[in-house]
Amino acid sequence: MEKKLIGRKEKITLPDLGLKSVWAKIDTGAFTSSLHAEKIREVEVDGKMMLKFEILMPAHKDFTGKTLTFENYKQTKVKNSFGQAEIRYLIVTNIKIAGEVFAAEFTLSDRSSMKNSILLGRKILQDKFLVDVNRVNLSKAYRKK
Repeated sequence: MEKKLIGRKEKITLPDLGLKSVWAKIDTGAFTSSLHAEKIREVEVDGKMMLKFEILMPAHKDFTGKTLTFENYKQTKVKNSFGQAEIRYLIVTNIKIAGEVFAAEFTLSDRSSMKNSILLGRKILQDKFLVDVNRVNLSKAYRKK
């Protein structure tokens, strides 16, 4: 498969999460992708553990305040941006970027102190994309009009 060229920031869609054309930072230094989430909690529903959370920050223009529920999730250890190991919840959801749709892993974290609510790491990018750090929104060329 030929790799598509993307920039350092791209508009992505996370259809299962109700997000369409939201900005994500491309970070080739990060292995895992990350999504800002708040009010993260595990709850028991009909004998099954479920993960509930809200995505994006209330000030974000695409914030809905809607609580999302995932039955399939796990906890994983990741190194944060300061190099410290921490346990985070990990979900798998579909992502659409540059006309491609595929399942991707995202850890849920507090990114309120960061400029971007969504970060795409190497695991999502490898074998699919090349990154031009001088440009942004190159994926628009692949989106169907």
